[in-house]
Amino acid sequence: MKKIAVVAFGGNALQRGNEAGTIEQQEQHTLETCERLIGLLRIGYELVITHGNGPQVGNILLRNEAGYNQYKIPKMPLDICVADSQGGIGYMIDRQMRNALSKTELNKNVVALITEVLVDINDSAFNTPTKPIGPFYIKEEADLLAKANGWVFKEDPRKRGWRKVVASPKPIDVINKQVVKDLVEKGHIVISAGGGGIPVYYHEDTKYLEAIEAVIDKDLATALLAREINADKFFIVTDVPKVCLNFNKPDQKVIDHLTVAEARKYYNEGEFPAGSMGPKILAAVDFVESTGKEAIITNEEEIEKDNCGTRITLN
Repeated sequence: MKKIAVVAFGGNALQRGNEAGTIEQQEQHTLETCERLIGLLRIGYELVITHGNGPQVGNILLRNEAGYNQYKIPKMPLDICVADSQGGIGYMIDRQMRNALSKTELNKNVVALITEVLVDINDSAFNTPTKPIGPFYIKEEADLLAKANGWVFKEDPRKRGWRKVVASPKPIDVINKQVVKDLVEKGHIVISAGGGGIPVYYHEDTKYLEAIEAVIDKDLATALLAREINADKFFIVTDVPKVCLNFNKPDQKVIDHLTVAEARKYYNEGEFPAGSMGPKILAAVDFVESTGKEAIITNEEEIEKDNCGTRITLN
């Protein structure tokens, strides 16, 4: 049996926070990250890659608004925008992975899949939308849009305006998991579950598949996919080489290893915020508890090194 590594690209693997996010910048960062994954291929892992889409889908939503306001081009719903981002980012990773492979003797096919992820329509997350998406509005605009469309808005913590918020339900199944498993076991590099996947649900009476406006956490969706395809190792690529306690404080402490129990303890104590390391810790714990295997949180510069990152294990 071949070993399978699932690698979740964070936003930093594609775009730096201090950059404009031009396609040239994104392609360069993507190529650099793909080149560092060659080390995993060389030591015998087959690869499944997932990715975030925060800046990209935000730009797609801005184009939605601009196209409608100026030219009355009909707006596309969020599920179509997520699919749009999956296609564009998947293509970019596909091409740059091929470019990285071209510098080696390795012969691999690369394929990007549009991925739907099943959620529960009765998930309590739909009662309390929390995930901000799209552009900032002044309060008066937000109030009008909320009244006209039934949307929910919340003020940005940094006081940049008001943003629409949607639910972030728990992923319960990756629709095309068997396709991913079949492809990676045949030696192909698979790009899947971009942006956490497109949230869909089944109508109980007809089994009709329908999209719902929501955003699934990318790391949780990746952990689920990793479990479903029986991955041997789960890498979460972020913007720091290792997890830290007291992050960015004078007494910051770098962590090489965490047990599941320790990770949960620190999470419950507030060490890992919801908008930062928190979802990554929860995703790693979810994978390790379900499989008994190892999860690693690190950055793209370290991923090719032995004993990279913070390792989360059962014991």
